[in-house]
Amino acid sequence: MTTAISPTPEVAADADARFAGIADPVEQALAVLAWAGDNFGDRFAITSSMADGLLAHLASRAIPGVHVIFLDTGYHFAETIGTRDWITGVLPVTLVNVTPPQTVAEQDLSHGPGLYERDPDLCCSLRKVQPLAQTLSGYAAWGSGVRRDESPTRAGTRLVDWDAKRGMVKVNPIAAWSQDDVDGYIAEHRIPVNPLFELGYGSIGCAPCTRPVAPGEDARAGRWAGSTKTECGLHT
Repeated sequence: MTTAISPTPEVAADADARFAGIADPVEQALAVLAWAGDNFGDRFAITSSMADGLLAHLASRAIPGVHVIFLDTGYHFAETIGTRDWITGVLPVTLVNVTPPQTVAEQDLSHGPGLYERDPDLCCSLRKVQPLAQTLSGYAAWGSGVRRDESPTRAGTRLVDWDAKRGMVKVNPIAAWSQDDVDGYIAEHRIPVNPLFELGYGSIGCAPCTRPVAPGEDARAGRWAGSTKTECGLHT
């Protein structure tokens, strides 16, 4: 595949309007991904937190061999690393495993232990935001599994958007999906799922900053619980 278009805000807006009218959620997601693959080729990648393999499965259907970026922060649950290995071992995708410049031990020496407690924004920046920015600098477009129903802060998510901070197109193929859509697709295609969901986790991030959610809480309530922080900075 070769790059057919340049990434611009106008390209993103036109594509978002085009795909918004597709009613079937799977058809919509595959159309968005196929568009990204056709127009950006190997300069397109998706990111995955390895909560499940749904986005990787969809992307591999539309773009066999698609690059899947995983931010290996050094703080992940063992179950998340196992899910990463499971997903990338069974799907036709190319894993791009990204690690921060410093190990956790090196960061502790530079900033003191438990930075995630004292300054979670800085910790996320060092271990997630900056490494992702460096990795994405080699791409023209990227995709995520962000959904509108996950939290109020994500309610306005577009299918195809302009990532002004990075100067590239961002696609969110399952933005319009409901939890029922997700559960149905996972069951139909036997998608690998992080076993932490069975223990009550609604959204899975780094182990020190993630807890199970209580009944009635939104899926991301267990992330940075007890603080005003709601996003790591990757999608804002």
